[in-house]
Amino acid sequence: MSDERPHKPAPAPPPKVTRHVQPLGPRVLVRIVRGDDRSDAGLYLPPGAREARAEALLGEVVEVARALPRTPDPIEVAANEDEEDKADLGKNVSGIPLGVFVLFLKERAVAVPWDDDLRLLETRHVLAIVDLVPEDELQ
Repeated sequence: MSDERPHKPAPAPPPKVTRHVQPLGPRVLVRIVRGDDRSDAGLYLPPGAREARAEALLGEVVEVARALPRTPDPIEVAANEDEEDKADLGKNVSGIPLGVFVLFLKERAVAVPWDDDLRLLETRHVLAIVDLVPEDELQ
């Protein structure tokens, strides 16, 4: 006796999504810059050990709060048809340039639930903008 029940088709996998975080108000989105995995004495540190002891973290600003661009006037659009189509993401209103490195207190930042390296941070909690200068360029 053979058990020949009809097979149900496998459920379709959930669609893949890409998340874009747009900070609101005076906030920026930073990606934590992970330090070396060795201590100053040369000992190996497990991932996150250095950050666990640190009061402040270094992060790169990957997104800023923006004022939405105004809706263009149709007459203006017709007059400027020769200009290239540019994606206007809006004016940076955070006061901190996109792409800079910043120093911030780790307890002042909000972790993004789906990415351990992303933090949402109010601009008033940015302690400093940090320039990364290679040693060979120092005088």
